[in-house]
Amino acid sequence: MAEKGIVNSIKPKRRGMAGNTKRQFAYLLMVLPGVIFLLAFAYLPMPGATLAFKFYQMTVPPADHWLQDTFLYSVFFGSEWVGLDNFTFLLKEAPILIRNTVGYNLLFMFVGLVLQVGLAVIINEMRNRRTAKVYHTIMFMPYFISWIVVMYALYALISADGIVNQIITATGSKAIKFYSKKKYWPYIFTIAQIWKYTGQGAIIYLATLTGFDEQLYEAGAIDGASKWQQFLYITLPQLMPVIVMLQILAVGRIFNGDFDMFYSLPNGSGTIKDVTQTIDVYVYNTLKKGQLRNSFGYSGAAAFFQSVVGFVLILTTNAIIRRHQPDMALF
Repeated sequence: MAEKGIVNSIKPKRRGMAGNTKRQFAYLLMVLPGVIFLLAFAYLPMPGATLAFKFYQMTVPPADHWLQDTFLYSVFFGSEWVGLDNFTFLLKEAPILIRNTVGYNLLFMFVGLVLQVGLAVIINEMRNRRTAKVYHTIMFMPYFISWIVVMYALYALISADGIVNQIITATGSKAIKFYSKKKYWPYIFTIAQIWKYTGQGAIIYLATLTGFDEQLYEAGAIDGASKWQQFLYITLPQLMPVIVMLQILAVGRIFNGDFDMFYSLPNGSGTIKDVTQTIDVYVYNTLKKGQLRNSFGYSGAAAFFQSVVGFVLILTTNAIIRRHQPDMALF
């Protein structure tokens, strides 16, 4: 009995929920801004998805109604249900829009993955950490430059009297009309995407690389492994879970184009819209011209379509990965 009493006396005390919350308070405080942002911009607007199935009409609420906000009353009570009619306007240009949006995103995903991982590995291999930080800062800076600024810089380069055409004509060749030639724009978009996002995308990979055990590389070097072999058999397998996770999330955004880039860089040229117009740009241009009476409904339908398809693609991609590599699945 005495031994039993001693054992009971040394049992660790269980911490209650309040104790755990207090212990993790600093971490919870760090998460709080992200939670507030998520609630404000992701969950609170969700009821507005009903606009995708309604013909929006501004309606003044009755004096005795509990909801007196005109916009909200119009969304939930004052607008007529039209079912799937709002989705029909996307069908007019659907093949081209889907080809451009999905095609560019697939291209950006592949090229971006290779260059971001490569940049992260190169910077991580630099022994002078100060030099590595300088190089990464230089690569990261374009992320903060507005696409409007990039548009003007691009126009100065490839316009009829731009720097590129001045060099071309100086060599005796004929100037290229970039803003009317479709074949150049997939390359222009890809270069712009690489320039702007490679440094920013490499951050997560670089942070992951810094946590790897250096003894693995030392053992590989002792066994005669080259740098390329160390990357293939040590670095890449350890990076793979992060790569798979980010690619799953990227698949969910495959129907969402970078609106600022696709809208700004072509500078309003209509002759190249077949290779520059994505779903987001098409919706904006259509609404801007006033061609649609139910502008709220049509824009809501486009956003709803993109969200649902992205959600399904994430679930499908994750299910495929979970079936073959359960440890790498997102959930």
